[in-house]
Amino acid sequence: MSQENGYVPPKVWTWEKASGGTFASINRPIAGPTYEQALPVGKHPFQLYSMGTPNGVKVTVMLEELLALGYQDAEYDAWLIRIGDGDQFGSGFVEINPNSKIPALVDHGPAEPIRVFESGAILLYLAERFGEFLPGSLAKRTETLNWLFWQMGSAPFLGGGFGHFYAYAPEKIEYAIDRYAMEVKRQLDVLDRRLAETPYLAGDDYTIADIANWAWYGQLVLGRQYDAGEFLQVQEYAHVQRWARAIDARPAVRRGRMVNRTFGDPAMQLHERHDASDFETRTEDKRESVE
Repeated sequence: MSQENGYVPPKVWTWEKASGGTFASINRPIAGPTYEQALPVGKHPFQLYSMGTPNGVKVTVMLEELLALGYQDAEYDAWLIRIGDGDQFGSGFVEINPNSKIPALVDHGPAEPIRVFESGAILLYLAERFGEFLPGSLAKRTETLNWLFWQMGSAPFLGGGFGHFYAYAPEKIEYAIDRYAMEVKRQLDVLDRRLAETPYLAGDDYTIADIANWAWYGQLVLGRQYDAGEFLQVQEYAHVQRWARAIDARPAVRRGRMVNRTFGDPAMQLHERHDASDFETRTEDKRESVE
């Protein structure tokens, strides 16, 4: 255990300096917009303002899954919100999501547009809007929502907890990394025990619970989160691995995780999506760059 740094919390905390680390420039203790900026609106019913982080991936995967089922009313424009640049603090974005977090969605299908924010709320809204990926029976619907809300409550320990201190904090703090690594491994064990019993989290069917959890935990065990697979020994969780690979193989999932992505393999980046043909164009661009 490393030595204590001697810090004693003051009686009253004040924001006197940036915290440091990857996201220091956008962290602040107040809400609300910092500048005026209207958001663009495309031609489709759904306007998504997001970035290809796990929370953003949940929504683009859901929309691509709905389109794969033939729901043309699920067509969408995905506009890139660069959170590192503070795009989420523009007045137009804050009007949709007062919490200034991606993703944020506006449904222009109804006579009066409907805003939806928080990734779990968006998944639930889309599932109810189209009657897909959410079982109709009370018992199965409840089990789906159990695991959806489990993810919403658990993932902050993975992202803001483990991910922050392991990958982004300006200094490595042994206590913090140990604390959150222990919790993430406990969460993976929860999932592994459940997935030993059933193919998907809510039972035999693929649901919004799987979409939500896969974006975080599936990508973690597939080696796409924080470069921490070896550190966390993710290969131990054989049932999570099986589930993660099965979902990863779905064509809609591959498309969804490309949208609004600005990091990693350039072949898996589609900064904005305004038509299904954008994926084909991106493929052609990749082919030309390779040649």
